Amino acid sequence: MEERVVEIEFVVEPNYAGWRLDRYLCEKIRRLSRSRVQRIIERDLVSERKLKPSSLVQPGLTFRLRRRAMEEPAVPEQVTELFRDDALLVLDKPAGLPIHPTARYHHGTLVALLRKRYGPDFRADPAHRLDRETSGLLVCGRTEQACRCLMRAFAGGEVEKEYLAICEGHPKEEQFLIDAPIAEGGAVVRIAVRIDPVAGKPSRTRFQVLRRFERDGQPFSLLRCHPETGRQHQIRVHLKAAGHPLVGDKIYGHDEGYFDRFSRHCLEDEAWEKLRLERHALHAAKIRLPHPEDGEPRTFESPLPSDLRAFLE
Repeated sequence: MEERVVEIEFVVEPNYAGWRLDRYLCEKIRRLSRSRVQRIIERDLVSERKLKPSSLVQPGLTFRLRRRAMEEPAVPEQVTELFRDDALLVLDKPAGLPIHPTARYHHGTLVALLRKRYGPDFRADPAHRLDRETSGLLVCGRTEQACRCLMRAFAGGEVEKEYLAICEGHPKEEQFLIDAPIAEGGAVVRIAVRIDPVAGKPSRTRFQVLRRFERDGQPFSLLRCHPETGRQHQIRVHLKAAGHPLVGDKIYGHDEGYFDRFSRHCLEDEAWEKLRLERHALHAAKIRLPHPEDGEPRTFESPLPSDLRAFLE
């Protein structure tokens, strides 16, 4: 039987202008090593002109990757539009929905859903990252100029983000700060990060306890989280360092091996009982940023979703 193949399309966003192609794809497909990405570029990349791993990408560059078709997991398809004008689109993303196509997710992505809803010519480039399991606010630029302005705002610390998280245990202090450098590469999971005073980049997160409660005799807390820097998995790894990992976190919770077994669909019932939730309990609840056209500050909010409210109750 002939193997089914899909072609995953990529359109380079303005904030990646001048990046090497292999570095760009490593950013988009985080589970793959750079050497694996380079082999994929040489063997499976389809474009109008020849592209190499060292090719420098520019905004609007379109290419496709041929990948073996895999049965896609079901994903939620209800994405709420909170705000839209000529420059900006603000969405409330549900947990479980990846933003960009990967080998595992082709049709079931935020980018694909936006094309389906608004049409193939509709432009909305995510200006920042949200993990697949994280719910909440996602800001997109609708023009090249808007994307550049948003990129400068995020890089320059002009964007204030607030998350809500449910962690294990009761922190000793009502408010606390984790100042711990973060480096890429976990001991077990390649896409994970780690606290590393030598190789890590400066990373700071402020936390505030909003509520302490118990469930099945175990202590938990609802936290407000203010990341002062924007590292990958920052809140998750900082809470692990504080001894209060996120409920449901398969990488930074009880056992980093949970993630590998979950990816292979063989995570045991005992592990699910310890995780307590099907996804990690993190929600992007509030964001304040300068509008890319007039520079005026705009604030957007998203309420805690039903699965996390149910856990609290």
